Amino acid sequence: MDKDKEQRPSLNRRDFITGMAVALAAAGAGVSALSPLLKAKEIPTVDEFLQTHYQRLTEEQKKEIFARLENQIDSRFGIRATIGDPRPLDGVVYGYALNIGRCIGCRKCVYACMKENNLSRNPQVQYIRVLKMKKEGKGIDLESSVHDYPLEAAGDPDYYYMPVQCQQCSNPPCVKVCPVKATWKEKDGIVVVDYNWCIGCRYCEAACPYHARRFNFGRPQVPGRELNPDMAYLSNRPRYMGVMEKCTFCLQRTRVGRYPACAEVCPTGARKFGNLSDPDDEVRKIIDRERVYVLKQDLGTVPKFYYIFAK
Repeated sequence: MDKDKEQRPSLNRRDFITGMAVALAAAGAGVSALSPLLKAKEIPTVDEFLQTHYQRLTEEQKKEIFARLENQIDSRFGIRATIGDPRPLDGVVYGYALNIGRCIGCRKCVYACMKENNLSRNPQVQYIRVLKMKKEGKGIDLESSVHDYPLEAAGDPDYYYMPVQCQQCSNPPCVKVCPVKATWKEKDGIVVVDYNWCIGCRYCEAACPYHARRFNFGRPQVPGRELNPDMAYLSNRPRYMGVMEKCTFCLQRTRVGRYPACAEVCPTGARKFGNLSDPDDEVRKIIDRERVYVLKQDLGTVPKFYYIFAK
């Protein structure tokens, strides 16, 4: 069977975890009874299931887990990937400034993000939605916006184009509702997800007011030849069916001194990314100098994604 078409057993992650808890509480024999299911590549083994949460793993434990995941990727895609664990930098809190006055709605950011972050091509997953809305002298009118316009309709001077993605909230509601603590905010402000810990309840998706989280209803498909082998455990490594995922400001890039893929590819310079903690940083200067606003400010999420109007 083609490994890319290999189907995961019908048992979902939540049922599996519930079943495991009951079996382990009842007797050791219960675990043995589940052994056929544990052979499935996308269901954790007993020892993986019982392992400590990522945030409590030692460096040696992480290396062992990353090596195992790299071997699984090699087996499935025929690509030798490297999974790293870039840590947040001291004194850095990442932020984004997006100039709606310059955005032309070309959606190059959307596809650069898909390529960099190994997003599923079938079913297609995208982290960035570009909203198109009529100017008509009213400024931003989200209620009338559309995001499924054809590419040939981009660049229309009678419209504003407003990309929306994870706002990396300082007070993220998605984190508060996760029942297993599979998602959290790191000290550089990036909200992350541990795909191996997520149980797929989708509470975070419902809690996010920005429609920034994605749920994998099917097994994500990325052709091996298109896979980006430069991966990080908490960002762009291959995901599983039945788990949540989201934008992480390309932490596999940004934590080693590079721009996010969406900012790097923008042809008009509408996207600016940097360190909010540094008063000399370009993004910080933009926020200090320009009139900025954030989406749904009244909700108290305190986004680190800022919008401006400037030519």
